[in-house]
Amino acid sequence: MMMMLMMIRFLWLFPLLGLPPSGSPVMLVVRSRGGALHPLSQTLQPEGRVVLHRSKRDWMWRQFFLSEEYMGNNYQYVGKLRSDKDRGDGTARYVLSGEGAGTIFRIDEKSGDLHATQRLDREEKASYTLQAQAFNKNTGLPLEPATEFIVKIHDINDNEPKFTKDVYAASVPEMSDVGTFVIEVNATDADDASYGNSARLVYSILQGQPYFSVEPETGIVRIALSNMDREVRKEYQVVIQAKDMAGQMGGLSGTTMVNVTLTDVNDSPPRFAYSSYHLSAYESAEIGFTVGRIKANDGDEGENAEMKYRIVDGDGKDSLDIITDEITQEGVIVVRKQLDYESRRVYTIKVEVSNTNTDPNFLHLGPFSDTATVKVTAKDVDEPPVFSRPQFVIEVNEDTPKGSIIGTVTAWDPDSTDYPVQFAIDQHTDPDRLFHIDPRNGSITTLKSLDREVSKWHNISVLASEINNPRQRSRVPVLIKVLDVNDNAPEFAMSYDTFVCENVKSGQIIQTISAIDTDEPLIGHKFVFSLSATNPNFTIFDNEDNTARILTRRSGFNRQDVSAYYLPVVISDNDYPIQSSTSTLTIRVCGCDSSGSMRSCSVDALLLSAGLSTGALVAILLCIVILLMIVVLFSALRKQRRKEPLIISKEDVRDNVVSYNDEGGGEEDTQAFDIGTLRHPEVMESNKMRRDIIPEMLFPYHRPSPMNECSDVRDFISSRLQENDTDPSAPPYDSLATYAYEGNGSTAESLSSLESSLTEGDHEYDYLSTWGPQFKKLADMYIGKDTGTSGLAKKV
Repeated sequence: MMMMLMMIRFLWLFPLLGLPPSGSPVMLVVRSRGGALHPLSQTLQPEGRVVLHRSKRDWMWRQFFLSEEYMGNNYQYVGKLRSDKDRGDGTARYVLSGEGAGTIFRIDEKSGDLHATQRLDREEKASYTLQAQAFNKNTGLPLEPATEFIVKIHDINDNEPKFTKDVYAASVPEMSDVGTFVIEVNATDADDASYGNSARLVYSILQGQPYFSVEPETGIVRIALSNMDREVRKEYQVVIQAKDMAGQMGGLSGTTMVNVTLTDVNDSPPRFAYSSYHLSAYESAEIGFTVGRIKANDGDEGENAEMKYRIVDGDGKDSLDIITDEITQEGVIVVRKQLDYESRRVYTIKVEVSNTNTDPNFLHLGPFSDTATVKVTAKDVDEPPVFSRPQFVIEVNEDTPKGSIIGTVTAWDPDSTDYPVQFAIDQHTDPDRLFHIDPRNGSITTLKSLDREVSKWHNISVLASEINNPRQRSRVPVLIKVLDVNDNAPEFAMSYDTFVCENVKSGQIIQTISAIDTDEPLIGHKFVFSLSATNPNFTIFDNEDNTARILTRRSGFNRQDVSAYYLPVVISDNDYPIQSSTSTLTIRVCGCDSSGSMRSCSVDALLLSAGLSTGALVAILLCIVILLMIVVLFSALRKQRRKEPLIISKEDVRDNVVSYNDEGGGEEDTQAFDIGTLRHPEVMESNKMRRDIIPEMLFPYHRPSPMNECSDVRDFISSRLQENDTDPSAPPYDSLATYAYEGNGSTAESLSSLESSLTEGDHEYDYLSTWGPQFKKLADMYIGKDTGTSGLAKKV
């Protein structure tokens, strides 16, 4: 009872221990004097009084609490299990089952004391569910049914906060206002958030002030300083700390790093480094030549740093231009019009630079443009002479006498030295040498008479060079136009083939004629046609349109009397001076039908109209006959050409091949088989036989071997030839017979080593001296004077 009163006295500590509030039922366990646990039912009243109720006897445990990370040397005591049916006589035996039974948790079978054998971690497992049952040790029967209970692991602050990333990256525009959101960091704690403050985190900033701040509860990082300029500092490193236990002393902490980058805004206007720039270029620089580059500085980057340049003023804006290089953002000064040192030494321009893109929020920091003066100094170069015109056109009459001055070209030295200039004509442009130019004053004269009808234009090139420096040369085209002078008389426009019918009537038109003139009058051609004298047969009528009609003055013409008439026609022009010519019109007399169509004309008239005389025709026919006779004579001489001899060489030939193109009696037609016969034909006349006669011998003929007495080539061939003539099995006509005779052999016999002795000592060479002078050298080599020499010779 004293124990019960002590527990009631400490009921006011329940709220501090996390027990249920007032008005909730509470299970109390009271140990009696005998050691038994007696559960009591109690109710906490609002006044703090406890009303106890006796409950039914049962297991005296429901739930146990165990601290994690136990550091003691002994097993950690969890609690005591005791059944109210245990009489304390040692007959009760307690058995434990469930999660961790026998490994993590052990129970004393006799007393029911429960211990934890291992160091437990709540972050791995927060609670364990176990079952306990009491048995009678003697009978083995359960004293009461098994009951389940829970062992909860009380959390301790053994885990520090961890951020989701070790390093965060964030960006924020420069010049942002205070409080602008940058990034949110997040940390977690593995401890129990529902028990105490072990998992209650508080964020703070360790590095990065006064530029940034962090909200303690959320971990949101914000801008803490206004007007942060990227051009001054671009990157920042902020260290954020998360601490548990609500930030109180003794809590665990973790840190992370946030790399903050300020992004660019167009808040920096472009500015030139200098107010004036000085450049130079030679006056010979071509259009588009780069004189130099200038660049303005802009602290921004990307599209905010894009600039454009333009010329706003200056006396050189007509000669110079500026182009923006989009890659380097430079202004490129180029030549727009060629510079002239003699007229201006310095060209000045005013250049303006401005941003391509602007931000209205920062226009108050402007203006976003700047200006600078660029002075370009022209450098003098030795320039070639300059002509007064890009080309010269000179007109000259075609009747101008040679040696006349037809025009003048002018040029001068553009340099300040003003050296004298000399002129010359490029001879490649005047191959006929028609013109000459004075090298000093540039006057052009004619060397020959000009003819407009030959060439209307003459295009020449005149060269001008400095006397002191001939390499400085320039050229100009000179076009010489030859003006027309009426120096050509008109003539028939074509060759007319005119005829008059024998039965023609008077006043009938037989031909319409026209004229041409190689001259070109300014107004146009106007030709006048007339007859040089009155003609009784024909007359002419001028149509006054540069044509005229030829008419008959009488009827009835006879081609037997007159085959052709010749009518002189006078043609005049209207230019000054008047030119006229007389052209003869040939009119043939022909036979015509009733409709006026020509049927036939005289031969003489046709020949005359063609322009060929009788003598010319006879000469042509005579030439043709002579050519025919030459061809016939050449053919006859070719047929009588003599044949070439069969064998030309006079040398002895053992095997003779005879080639002939005609067919005949075979070998009877040649003596080539016998060399002696070729030289002395009369020797073998008696041995000649006709091969075309069939021999009477019908039995086979055996050819004997060559005779040993044939010591000469001629005798050998003669015998072989005789054998072939009498051999009935000889080849047919026109067959090639080969006689190969090697002779009777040499007096030295064979030099082959096939039958020589086996040893060199068996050879005797004394007989070499008897072979004649041809073997003298060989005998000297093999016949020695002494033994040593003989031995050496034998070895050789």
